[in-house]
Amino acid sequence: MADDRKGDGDRRPVRGRPERGRPEGSARVRSGPAQPGRAQPGRPQPGRAQPGRPQPGRAQSRRASDAESAPRENSGPAIPATVEAKQLAPEIRAELFTLDKSTADTIARHLVAAGELLDSDPEAALAHAQAARTRSGRIAAIREAVGIAAYYCGDWAQALAEFRAARRMGSKSQLLPLIADCERGVGRPEKAIELARGPEAAELTGDDADELRIVAAGARVDLGQLEQALALLSSPPPDPSRTGSTAARLLYAYAEILLALGRSDDARQWFVHAATADLEGDTDAEDRIEELAPGDKV
Repeated sequence: MADDRKGDGDRRPVRGRPERGRPEGSARVRSGPAQPGRAQPGRPQPGRAQPGRPQPGRAQSRRASDAESAPRENSGPAIPATVEAKQLAPEIRAELFTLDKSTADTIARHLVAAGELLDSDPEAALAHAQAARTRSGRIAAIREAVGIAAYYCGDWAQALAEFRAARRMGSKSQLLPLIADCERGVGRPEKAIELARGPEAAELTGDDADELRIVAAGARVDLGQLEQALALLSSPPPDPSRTGSTAARLLYAYAEILLALGRSDDARQWFVHAATADLEGDTDAEDRIEELAPGDKV
């Protein structure tokens, strides 16, 4: 969910390619079974029923289009005519079953629109998610959607509040890495480290555990604790044979910390590993390899 980031100046994320608003070491927005936001691995973006990144729809200029079935009512942006409620992921639609059909369809369309805009225009995505929340603020999936969009906008305080609300409402998504990352975003890296050491963190496995390690390492970097950050990503050691988004960003984070410690040759090798693992272009590892060509000084 562009390099014109807010609030973090020109800081290069430890996690990979710079993205709008993210603090260094940010968790990639990931999802579990009930999360309406884009999530790695496994969940579509808010309202996405299919994988991939469809181009964001644009509201057509004509008024009262047959496809423009849901009125704007009292608040919220116009919903593109191409957006349909049935595009919402089925498990998220199931959370709307207590609502009347008209309200549920309007909310579903706002969530789909939010998902389509998340990468290209996160502020517009946030407006759609907030419009859904205005219509029903006591559904976990909706609060997660607002949290995801706020996270992409770099509004850490709002994202944190929404993720916590979603958890209170029984969210089944794994939100801990995102919550920890938001704690960093609001200037509390110590809190992010505390969360990464807690009992809930100890239960994480696979990509979820790695996402939280990336965030915790970023928090250590925030505090100037580079050796501790490196040690955190070294236990267990990064596996250069892995591929995929989370693996690529973990290898990238490891390379970034090595570089910050002045170990340029080692860093370049791990950027090579990150580029090999990065099957979807989630990092700028190839650019970093060129920057660190043998003989260059950093």
